[in-house]
This record gives sequence, C-alpha cells and structure tokens, in this order.
Amino acid sequence: MREKKSAMDAASDELERRSRHLSSLIQRTKLKSEEEEKEKGKEEEEEEEVKEEGDPQEQRNVKVRAADMSLAMQRKAFRCAREVMKEMTKLDSKKLALALKKEFDSSYGPAWHCIVGTSFGSYVTHSLGGFLYFSIDKVYVLLFRTAVEPLRH
Repeated sequence: MREKKSAMDAASDELERRSRHLSSLIQRTKLKSEEEEKEKGKEEEEEEEVKEEGDPQEQRNVKVRAADMSLAMQRKAFRCAREVMKEMTKLDSKKLALALKKEFDSSYGPAWHCIVGTSFGSYVTHSLGGFLYFSIDKVYVLLFRTAVEPLRH
C-alpha cells in the first residue's frame, strides 16, 4: 500500500511540475506576443527618416532600426556619428566606433560598446535604456551599454 501511495505522490508531483512548466510557457508566450505588438508599433514609428539640416550634399539619411534609449541620447548619437563621418573621405568603421564609445562613456558613464560596419551580425545583452541600432546611409551602428560591477577581492 505504501509503495502505491509513493508512486501516486511521485506521479502527482510530476503532474504538478509539468503544469507549472506549461503555465510559465503560456505566460512567456503572452508576454512575447505583447512585446512583439509593441515592437511592431515602435518599428513603424522609427522607420520615419530623420534628415540632417543644411547643405543637401551633406544630408545623411538616419533610420532607427531598434532602440531602447531616450530620444535625447539617440539625437546625440546621430549628431556625433554625422560629425565624425563628415570629416572622413572614406568610411573608417573603427574611428567612428571609437568616437561614439568615447562620447557616450564621457557623457553617460562607462561600459558603452559600439560596432560599426556595412554588414555584421550581433546578439548582445544591454543595460536598460542603453541600446541603439541605427543606420546612416549604408553604414550600420550598434551602440549599447552593459552593467559594470566592481571587482571583489
């Protein structure tokens, strides 16, 4: 009788575990669907082009591809990227990435990272409010911040 009860308890525990797992999957699916809807709305808004004022020869088309960053910080990134690119006769991805990183490190604190190029893949983890992926003409820029924690000895 004891063995039968023990088997029933094990089966009940397993059923409960599976039920919790399914519930968490359903919850994640709901959250993901809501996030996708929000993201879709954001993408539609962000697809609007922002053009630099001034000489039409120097206009650069900016498109936000994805962002988790304040508009003021985004504008600062666009402005900095435009200024650096204006000085270049040929694209220097490293120089542009370094300029953006330094600007954001000095303005908003350490641990900013920047990737610049015409073709690259990435998958990054960023701090809340510290992510921007945009393009200027055919140059793509990924700017993001990570958390920095002090070393413990």
